[in-house]
Amino acid sequence: MPIASGTPSRNCPLCPRLRQFRDDWREREPSWFNAPVPSFGPATASLLIVGLAPGLRGANRTGRPFTGDFAGGLLYETLKRFGFASGDYGARPDDGLVLVNARITNAVRCVPPENKPTTEEIRTCRQFLESTIREMPNLQAIVTLGHISHVSTIAALKHRRSSAPFRHGASHDLGSVRVFASYHCSRYNTSTGVLTSDMFSGVFAMVRSYLDARSQAITSSAFLSGGKIG
Repeated sequence: MPIASGTPSRNCPLCPRLRQFRDDWREREPSWFNAPVPSFGPATASLLIVGLAPGLRGANRTGRPFTGDFAGGLLYETLKRFGFASGDYGARPDDGLVLVNARITNAVRCVPPENKPTTEEIRTCRQFLESTIREMPNLQAIVTLGHISHVSTIAALKHRRSSAPFRHGASHDLGSVRVFASYHCSRYNTSTGVLTSDMFSGVFAMVRSYLDARSQAITSSAFLSGGKIG
């Protein structure tokens, strides 16, 4: 089935279980977003961050990735720290927060029951992740948040899972893109010590250094090709 863009329709019918769950919550909370959550940030960005799926009372409620739940607080503050976001995160889509050369999406666009998408749902939704990647002409780096996001991203890039095993803090060059792996910034992971703010910051420090080095290399190359040496 051909997909025109990385955004599924509001009433996407591809996953019956997720569609039913979404419809149930539309009846219970008609003021919530309750639809596949679109990517946030410019398609011209060099960095893509891939989460797992919208949280029920987070992005499913607000319509913006990582907005309205615990994970968003840590993610957006970290992005601001490393220059990938500006403004104040107010846990709502109209808070004025802006992403800078970064974009955020999810491996699964609809909220799954108990935050657990099935293998088939992850596979079905991967076409939207693939389209999101394709529509980013300047993409240089991807941060995957959690094992499922990582595996789906590697598949979306058409590489074998064994070529880029998941490990927090690991990075893998896959074609023209470097993939950085991180534990998910969920409340569970941070409250149990699986992920600390320093560990999370460490991943984005690597991303910042990598993108800055690539930018400097491109600038130097352009300078030299302009015949301005000596």
